[in-house]
Amino acid sequence: MSPTNNKAIRSNRVVMPDGVRPAVVLIRDGMIVDVIEDVPENIVETTDLGNYVLMPGVIDPHVHINEPGRTEWEGFDTGTKAAIAGGVTMLVDMPLNADPVTTTKRSFELKLESTKGKLHTNCGFWGGVVPGNEKDIEPLIKSGVLGFKAFLTHSGIDEFPNVGERELEKVMPIIAHHGLPLLVHCELSDEIDRTGKDPRSYRNYLASRPKQWENSAVNMMISLCKKFNCRTHIVHLSSVGALPMIVKAKNEGLPLTVETCQHYLYFNAEDIPDGNTAYKCAPPIREKANNDLLWEALKNGIIDYVATDHSPAPPAMKETESGNFMKAWGGIASIQFALPVLWSAAKKRGHTLSDIAKWLCENPARLPGQEKIRGKIAKGYAADLVAWKPEEIFIVTKELIEHKHKITPYIDKELYGVVQQTWLDGEKVFDRGKFLHLNKGKTILRTS
Repeated sequence: MSPTNNKAIRSNRVVMPDGVRPAVVLIRDGMIVDVIEDVPENIVETTDLGNYVLMPGVIDPHVHINEPGRTEWEGFDTGTKAAIAGGVTMLVDMPLNADPVTTTKRSFELKLESTKGKLHTNCGFWGGVVPGNEKDIEPLIKSGVLGFKAFLTHSGIDEFPNVGERELEKVMPIIAHHGLPLLVHCELSDEIDRTGKDPRSYRNYLASRPKQWENSAVNMMISLCKKFNCRTHIVHLSSVGALPMIVKAKNEGLPLTVETCQHYLYFNAEDIPDGNTAYKCAPPIREKANNDLLWEALKNGIIDYVATDHSPAPPAMKETESGNFMKAWGGIASIQFALPVLWSAAKKRGHTLSDIAKWLCENPARLPGQEKIRGKIAKGYAADLVAWKPEEIFIVTKELIEHKHKITPYIDKELYGVVQQTWLDGEKVFDRGKFLHLNKGKTILRTS
């Protein structure tokens, strides 16, 4: 048996489904073959992590890589480097903001081609639903997409127009037949101008995208979910006004899931300075009273998990010079800091390492159909792991950032939780700031 196929990783704090305790994780052929108390005598290679926390690798099902076609925004090389530096062992790429957008079999093939030699973490893919592409849904499914994404308001990308009930009624039966999820950006916009006179004012931007937009959209999607029994996932929920209807739908047994994002849990609208467009996202970061209730919903399982919605853009598009919130691209770049941001905010509220593993690893694995092989430290699961120090503090600097543009609202923030090592298929690919092995990520297709 070769050394790479017979190894053990030991830690005093291994996060498993039944709690945190000292354990030894045995690995063979990239898989966890057992979790035991002591290192066996026949092990060729042993890594003792001491008091580092050993956790399943983070899974982020909401990431915009923007390749092919808009690699100047990000790209698979920089995006997946940032991922493994942050302990993210699987991400799922959105069908926009690539060019072409991933709404046909051919565009999906181009995207897969663009990943070659650039995947440093495991990567799955969502297909897109746009008006008129209902005949492309089956070919995309056969090609291996893990599900589909749709917008109910303008996406910001003209090639990816929003859909309405009529279009969704055509595609949801097909998606439901295959048991795949439909992910929906839930905002139903109106024609009322709420922008105010000062485009640098965050308060004016917040007012321009009211909670009611989200609430109405979620209500519509729950009705369609019930009508077609189609797995429906609400992405980046920010309005707590939608929570009562979500609770009701879940209590009725509808196949409805919900995510929120780190930025809605870490930041509050009251603290966002005017002109700092790094904070712009859609839906917007809302007030503290709203965000406190998001935390409660996450704690109680109404919200299933947390995803970054990593959506970078060049400085000119973010209007970093003008500070114009109304013109700036709406997206927060943060995949590298998914773990420390959530942990920093969660620990203040008394949440545990087990909570973090549930919200960043176990629950996110379910949406793309990976729950039987990823998201847990348990026998029969992939040895995709992150070792980190939850008590250690660091400051986010531009020098630390691996994604392409060093624009993020987390700059200069003091965070808890330093990622020490990232493992893919039992191989250490990142160690204390150094990339040991690149191009070790795999394309995760439904057919595989």
